[in-house]
Amino acid sequence: MTHLHRLPVALLMLCLATVARGLDIAPVSDPEALGFSSSRLARIGAWQQSQVDAGAFSGAVAAIARNGKVAYLRAVGFRDHAKTIPLQPDAIFWIASMTKPVTSVGAMMLVEEGKLDLAAPVHQYLPELKDMMVGVETTDPAIGQSKLALESQKRPMTVEDLLRHTSGVVYEGQGNTAVHKLYRENGLYEKGLARDSTLKDFVSRLARLPLAHQPGEVFEYGHSSDVLGRVIEVVSGQPLDQFLDSRLFKPLGMVDTAFWVPAEKRARLLDPPVGERVLAPDRDVTKPTALFSRGGGLVSTAADYLRFCQMLLNGGELDGMRILSPAAVSRMTTNALPPGIRFAGAWRGSMGPPAARPSGWASGFAAMPHGAWCPDRSVASPGVGAGRPISGLTRQCS
Repeated sequence: MTHLHRLPVALLMLCLATVARGLDIAPVSDPEALGFSSSRLARIGAWQQSQVDAGAFSGAVAAIARNGKVAYLRAVGFRDHAKTIPLQPDAIFWIASMTKPVTSVGAMMLVEEGKLDLAAPVHQYLPELKDMMVGVETTDPAIGQSKLALESQKRPMTVEDLLRHTSGVVYEGQGNTAVHKLYRENGLYEKGLARDSTLKDFVSRLARLPLAHQPGEVFEYGHSSDVLGRVIEVVSGQPLDQFLDSRLFKPLGMVDTAFWVPAEKRARLLDPPVGERVLAPDRDVTKPTALFSRGGGLVSTAADYLRFCQMLLNGGELDGMRILSPAAVSRMTTNALPPGIRFAGAWRGSMGPPAARPSGWASGFAAMPHGAWCPDRSVASPGVGAGRPISGLTRQCS
């Protein structure tokens, strides 16, 4: 994945200490009334400006809320790479992996409706994945040459495996094993699929490749989320964009969140990212697409994502609109990885010092040790203390 310090960054710095039913996006005139120090809040913009000046990113939007009221909302930097257009608080960002929590919520909505079973094999919904093999790489010590053998799954991957990244499906660019190389050679997004392809096409291509690990045995961040997107389409009977728009974005008032940006909003869109993976079909968000990257295709604003986070903090409800039950939110934000799970992939190793790395994974969210923080390149998302339900919102690496 593209490192976010190379992009214009949306930082939602959320401090929501108390559950509140609604959320007023307009910043309050007196942050002191919410328990904040105005002088210390000013340090945020100063630090962000220093990062813009140093070239760490082009621009950033920060929002802080408590008790359903926004105490701080400010943009610094620029919307364009040439640094000629000042960034505004309503800027539209490509939010990359912050797509994952959004559609994980979509999946849990179907679970609560009795239409999707977390314990069910994925092939119950996507039969083409039933006979996927597992790639096992071995090395001949005599000649130092490795070879890839295939073995059957010990147990089928489940829907929960997709949510917690224990399915054995990986990202092609996040490792250098034989299976990662096969993913790159066959092309899942960058080479093999066009914008008029679909998630069904993606799953069909994936079905011809082996898994990198036995389901349930290894955590490795990857394309599990895109497979889950196709599951949502099959179960709901709707394309993923329509399902999320009708069931989540419209009810929550997330008016600027979608898989592409219409012409009338394009003046608020940040310039596309630079660096690796720029040419992937889901990266050009100025045109409609049928290839909905459930793992990284959405665009959004600080205000929209703040509403999404407030809904989760409220236990699944916002402004009288119930999205999930409190029990579902608790399950989604509690570590779901089994004891003894092995962590693999470049993503795990790039998270900074051990104290800053996720110690677990819930159903769509990283589970962080209490009080731990991710590296500065992270984008904010709902975060949890390891093994316990959400008690606040912290930054999550994506």
